[in-house]
Amino acid sequence: MSPLPRVAARDRSRLDTSGRALGLRREVVATPEGEIVVHASEPESGVAVVLLHGAAGSWTTWTPLLWAARRAGRPLRDVVAVDLPGWGESPLPASGLDIPRLSAAVVGALRSRGYDRWMLVGHSLGGALALDIAARFPDETGSVFLVSPSGPAVLDAVRRPIRGGLRLPGFAGMLLAMRVLAMLGSASAPLLRWLDRVGMLRGLSSPLFARPAEVDDSVLSALAEEIRPLSFVAAARAAAAYDESAWRGLRCPVRSVRGARDVFVGADDGSFLASTIPDFRETVLDAAGHFAAIEQSDAVAAMLRELVAAAAPLTPPR
Repeated sequence: MSPLPRVAARDRSRLDTSGRALGLRREVVATPEGEIVVHASEPESGVAVVLLHGAAGSWTTWTPLLWAARRAGRPLRDVVAVDLPGWGESPLPASGLDIPRLSAAVVGALRSRGYDRWMLVGHSLGGALALDIAARFPDETGSVFLVSPSGPAVLDAVRRPIRGGLRLPGFAGMLLAMRVLAMLGSASAPLLRWLDRVGMLRGLSSPLFARPAEVDDSVLSALAEEIRPLSFVAAARAAAAYDESAWRGLRCPVRSVRGARDVFVGADDGSFLASTIPDFRETVLDAAGHFAAIEQSDAVAAMLRELVAAAAPLTPPR
């Protein structure tokens, strides 16, 4: 096999905000929770690869991973990259957020596009959401791939701010910042853009990354543009009310990757998931923080391709 093209670290982490060069088309799809926006490729196999972002992102979070797969000569197919309700171009529902309704919105979008089977890929909040969908729709879910998933440490920090915050100060600090920004209302967006413009956002966001200096400017600009304080706070409330015992006994294979320097992952998160999910394996990457698919896109793409290849014999004929 020929070696992968050499690409500078900053270039590997660059976000693509259009998706056209990746073969993705923007679509507005109807769901039981209202319309949401997805960026999707043409259906091919009948099994969707569903990309679910975290609480501080949008569909663009996944573009470094998609480019990494292309550089390796094995682009992902049947991609559906979702803007979850309340993030990106998808509006925050008037009824608020909870995990079951987010799951219903994602599944509704997939069925609107003609899919009745899928592989779920989730980052942070999107990881917890992927596990919830797999629990609710076991026959339709072939596998789950988690990137720095929100696990018991994050849930504990939301439910028990003092104890959980001491155990996970990085997340507790971000949640506090989001609550302050939410109180600022419409003034929060220009403040975040100003912090990005004067170069302060790189320092403020540095705990999220193992090597902040190697993260492309587009990632920081995306944080400034895509952070939704109201949605973040609403998602925290939804997480506090969620019963993670729903993950117990998941039938599909679940693979997880996280950075060794992920400030949003507790020391016992992996062991909890391993004791809860029968077919679970975790990989830890040294040179990554909370955004492993951005900082280590080639390594994460290779792991994802392995899971896709393992599921290929189960793909139904069209």
